[in-house]
Amino acid sequence: MTEIADKIYEQALNLPVEDRVSLIDKLLESTNFSLKKDVEEAWIEEVEKRYNDFKSGKTKLIPGEEVFEKIRKRFGNDI
Repeated sequence: MTEIADKIYEQALNLPVEDRVSLIDKLLESTNFSLKKDVEEAWIEEVEKRYNDFKSGKTKLIPGEEVFEKIRKRFGNDI
């Protein structure tokens, strides 16, 4: 980092957590990482859809032990 970036970083560490998070968001937005935001929004939509499907009974949860047992049977115990 440049000297000025180091100074800004040191000053930012003194900000309250909420302000640091806000600053991080603004800096990321300024770098045009809008694709990342689009991906995040898509994941949020997917999670909400899956949750609603579960709540309505359209889908059911499978215990983790059962999932891993199926994986072991299919691919072996090396997993």
